[in-house]
Amino acid sequence: MINTGTELLLGDVLNTHLRFVAREIFPLGLRIERQLSVPDGAAIGEALAESMAFDVVFVTGGLGPTTDDVTREAIAALFGLEFEENVEIANGIRHRLTSRGWKLTDRILRQALVPKGATILPNHYGTAPGLYFPKNPATASPHIFALPGPPRELHPMFVESVLPILRDIASDKAPHEFRTYRIAGMGESLVEEAVGAQILAIPGIELGYCARPGEVDLRLVGDPESIARADAILQSVLKDSIFSLAKEELEHVVVRMLTDRRETIATAESCTGGLLAHRLTNVPGASKVFPGGYVVYANEVKASALGLDPALIRKHGAVSKEIATAMAEAARTRAETTHALATTGIAGPTGGSEKKPVGTVYIALASDCASTLVRHFNFASDRETFKQMASQAALNLLREQLLARD
Repeated sequence: MINTGTELLLGDVLNTHLRFVAREIFPLGLRIERQLSVPDGAAIGEALAESMAFDVVFVTGGLGPTTDDVTREAIAALFGLEFEENVEIANGIRHRLTSRGWKLTDRILRQALVPKGATILPNHYGTAPGLYFPKNPATASPHIFALPGPPRELHPMFVESVLPILRDIASDKAPHEFRTYRIAGMGESLVEEAVGAQILAIPGIELGYCARPGEVDLRLVGDPESIARADAILQSVLKDSIFSLAKEELEHVVVRMLTDRRETIATAESCTGGLLAHRLTNVPGASKVFPGGYVVYANEVKASALGLDPALIRKHGAVSKEIATAMAEAARTRAETTHALATTGIAGPTGGSEKKPVGTVYIALASDCASTLVRHFNFASDRETFKQMASQAALNLLREQLLARD
């Protein structure tokens, strides 16, 4: 895949094409093996020349009317193709512009010039058509798809015009299955230690990991039989550490579990500053299980909003097992919920001590049918990552409690 556009390399525009195309072609047994981002100009032709050994090449961008749109020219120059005007495209451009009251210029009509031998890929959302150049043994060229840069034009064109061609090209490919296991409460190295060797011993399996704050995504690629063998190992070894196979976030899982049980949750947050409540309320239907929460950053507000005894805070410190416990129990009582989660910690970069270094956090879970649980962690990191990891650990503590009661 060759993504063109100087704006991509300046950081002005986020390149989302790889993600979209890779997902669309995977069910066909095809995968992106190399991706290049190149500026407008001669680099497009150079990238094409370097990609002749591949079976399929996608080029995005550079099909428009301006002087920096040179993808057509780069392809024509590489294979010695002449241009011819496509009357149907030219008439379509004229109709599109005149119906909108826009001025028609010769530059815009450049988009109707098509290299000989190209198949037109209709563009129903813009003026620049896509182009398909079939594999040519005479020139040792691959299948080349030249696609418009704007996602709103590329996405429908890809689905409607490119995928049918790719299905024929890949008709002899064996489709592979792609599965992601989202794992909480374990680091990347621990997950690999637990299952890595066993999974890699399965013929025809590809294993990968992606570490995120507070979780690990384990990726499997392979034929259905190999995936089934790997799945049996993962379910046996990792068990409840796997919180999703559907690429859903942990908060979605927790809200669904609470909804199914007709239970509710409140929050009392200090160091996470409302992130727990934010994540829960991002889930549609959260109002059924989350009546509200408390953000009690200052000690005075811990006392006034939750009724915590200032003497207790002075004795143990705001960041302590005792205060986390008191926060969770007070929040559950005041909100009249089944459960309540509390977080208190030191996000840093200052404020730590020898006994309570930066990254220290206490997370408490109060429930109406069990003793209050408190967990101590150290998530030494930047403030944003610290908050994400603390909120992830809190949600996972609740998830584990709910599973234990089943």
